[in-house]
Amino acid sequence: MRLILIAIVTIAATACAPRGKITLFAGAGDVGEVQRIYVGSTREIDAVSGQPTGERGENMLFGRVDVSVPPDRETGSVVFPGRKDPDPNLHFLVDDFTPFANADQFSNSLRKSLSGRRGEERVAVIFVHGFNNTFSEGLYRFAQMLEDLDLPFLPVHYTWPSAAHPLGYGYDRDSMLFARDGLERLMEATTRAGVNEVILVGHSMGALLTMESLRQLAIGRKSSVMSRIGGVMLMSPDIDIDLFRQQAKRIGKLPQPFYIFSSTRDRALRLSAGLTGQSARLGNAEDIAPLADLDVTLVDLSAFSDGGLEHSVALSSPGFLRLLQSVPDLSSAYGEDPQPGLLPGTVLVVQNATKLVIGNPN
Repeated sequence: MRLILIAIVTIAATACAPRGKITLFAGAGDVGEVQRIYVGSTREIDAVSGQPTGERGENMLFGRVDVSVPPDRETGSVVFPGRKDPDPNLHFLVDDFTPFANADQFSNSLRKSLSGRRGEERVAVIFVHGFNNTFSEGLYRFAQMLEDLDLPFLPVHYTWPSAAHPLGYGYDRDSMLFARDGLERLMEATTRAGVNEVILVGHSMGALLTMESLRQLAIGRKSSVMSRIGGVMLMSPDIDIDLFRQQAKRIGKLPQPFYIFSSTRDRALRLSAGLTGQSARLGNAEDIAPLADLDVTLVDLSAFSDGGLEHSVALSSPGFLRLLQSVPDLSSAYGEDPQPGLLPGTVLVVQNATKLVIGNPN
C-alpha cells in the first residue's frame, strides 16, 4: 500500500493561507477533474447562506461533495474565486453536494461506491484537519492532494468546528474535544459500509482529535471498528508528549503502521508549546527516547525547512513532494525487508520505536 502518499493529504491550510468559502457551480466538473469526497461534520450550518460555519453543531451532519479541481493551476495550489467570478478553469469549486439524513444513508452510499472496487480502492482514508481551518480549506486541500498524487483510496473528510482564526487556539482546542464523539461515529459508519480497512490521518490539532477518538473506541471495546484501522498517520501533531504516551497506553496495541511526521523546525508547534510552558510538542520533538516503548515510527522532515512556520513542511517543500511521488511506500524502504537507497537519510531504532531522519537530496 502506498501509505507514504497518504501523508501528503493531511496538510491543511496554514494561518497565512488565503481564506475562502465554498462556491457551488453546477457543471464545473465538465471542465475540471472531479474528486468525490464523503464528509462528516460537527459544524453548524448557517441558516441563510447554507455554508458550514465555525460554530458547534450538536447534530452530526453527513454528506458527499463533488469537488471540481481546475486544470489551469500549479501543482500543490488551491485557488478560491475570491471576488472574481468563479471560473472552473482556474478555481476550486463544488459541482454537486448530496446531504444524507443520517449515518445509515451515509454508509449505504459508501457501500455503493465500493461496488467494482478492488484492493487499495476499497481502503478508506479519513482525513481530520487541524487548527485554524475553514470547511473549504480542509475539503479543497484534501481534493487537491488526491488529484495531484492520484491516490486510489476512498476519501472521507471529518470537519470539526474551528474558529478559523490564528488567535482562536482555545476555542479550537475545546471544539476538538467537543468533536470526539463525531469522529467516532464517522469511523463506525465508514467501517459499516464494508471497506477493507480505514487509514486515519490527522494534522496538527486534528492529530490530537484522532488519538482521543481512538482512545474512546478502545475504552468502549469497539473491536469491530478498531480491527479495521489499517494505519495511522499523525502529521505535525500538536500533542503533549506525556499525554500522547497515556493515550497510546490506553489504546493498547496501536494500529500498524503508525507514523508520526515531525520537524524540529516547526515554529508553529514551538509557539503552541510555549502556551503550555513546555519546550516541545510531539510534532517537533527531537528525542525519540520518550517513545521508545511504543510501536511507532517518527519521520523527521527537518531537512526540508524553507524558513516558514514549517507546520506544513511536506506541502511547502518541492523536494519532499518529488520524494513522495518517487517512493511508493515507507514500508518498502524501511520495513521488515528494506530496500536500501529508496529514501535518503538515517534510521535510528530505540526499543520498539523507529526514527527516520529523511535527508533532502537537493
